[in-house]
Amino acid sequence: LPIIYAGNKDAREEVKKILGDKFDLHIVENIRPRLEEENLIPARNKIHELFMEHVMSQAPGYRKLMDWVDAPIMPTPGAVGLLVHHVAKQRGIDVIGVDIGGATTDIFSVFKGTFNRTVSANLGMSYSISNVLVEAGLANIKRWLPFDIDDADLRNRIKNKMIRPTTIPQTIEELKIEQAIAREALRLAFLHHKTMAVELKGVQRQRTISDVFIQEAAKSLIDMMSLALIIGSGGVLSHAPRRVQAAMMLLDAFQPEGVTQLTVDSIFMMPHLGVLTTVHERAALEVFDKDCLIRLGTAIAPVGDGKEGEEAVKVELPDQTVTVKFGDIKRIPLEEGQKVKVRIIPGRKFDVGNGRGRELVTEVEGGVVGLLIDARGRPLKLPEDDAKRKETLVKWFESVDMYPK
Repeated sequence: LPIIYAGNKDAREEVKKILGDKFDLHIVENIRPRLEEENLIPARNKIHELFMEHVMSQAPGYRKLMDWVDAPIMPTPGAVGLLVHHVAKQRGIDVIGVDIGGATTDIFSVFKGTFNRTVSANLGMSYSISNVLVEAGLANIKRWLPFDIDDADLRNRIKNKMIRPTTIPQTIEELKIEQAIAREALRLAFLHHKTMAVELKGVQRQRTISDVFIQEAAKSLIDMMSLALIIGSGGVLSHAPRRVQAAMMLLDAFQPEGVTQLTVDSIFMMPHLGVLTTVHERAALEVFDKDCLIRLGTAIAPVGDGKEGEEAVKVELPDQTVTVKFGDIKRIPLEEGQKVKVRIIPGRKFDVGNGRGRELVTEVEGGVVGLLIDARGRPLKLPEDDAKRKETLVKWFESVDMYPK
């Protein structure tokens, strides 16, 4: 049984005496050499090495595959993360990538040049779908449904998906249920990611005799206002019947702030291109940009809370001016590849990146969905009254032409 020791270097010899003869002991650098410093890479690399050696090597045909290739074999999350990291570095922006599968949901982020990856192994859309129900609860899934459904019926549908993982929705109602579950899986995976993607804030400092040492809480690296790009991958996002459905799932789950481009991986090439970056980075990024990435469009989402019906934001485009009231979302056609300069004027209670009530002039890029002006508020809140909630969902869905009427 492998054990990794990543603690105080002065205790290494004692650890060797206790564990060395009984376990496959591996010693790496301390993950916390000083209180204000984290050093995770050596431990992370050793975990990866042991995973490849003890888990991947047991897969059928793995040894034969090793003989065929002259480069290390890379697990899917590692390869996708590598590509996301390269995209962020190439463009000089903050990026979030997500891969939602049948068993896991993987989140990748690059903020301020720092890469983080988390794998939520219990959140998926088929094999792990019952875990989404357990973690999120029925109420959180049902809040995204604009119709009534019995609790037992919803549980049965979810469990049927688990035991028949290859089935796909056959009706609009089934599709709405699947996409409601996806919102919660993405939301929970992102919450998990935010707790892991942190920077240490401050060091020990003397306060009083009775309260000698205080350390400030770790601050999340995730800054949604600085986020420039979201990349979605996985069947429920990449193969949504209408692209606007994928855009809305990303908006509802991640709740980006300010101005953010929304995209999806159309043919699940990200793992392959991630590996390709190790031998030909430029080619991998060109293929990703031209043949793999589908630009859904750009979201403009003011941060703030207001009263229903009050003006939240005004967006001046070259050919029109669009005003959106608080609680609404509007979809403006803007073709893929089309870039326009816009003037965004938020209401006095709202912030789009320059502070409350301060306008922002920036360039936005269109896509197959277009421009989404999301004035539903941040954080996004659904009405507590059940009838009002369903009415609100229907209004949102119809305003962006999300489902057939």
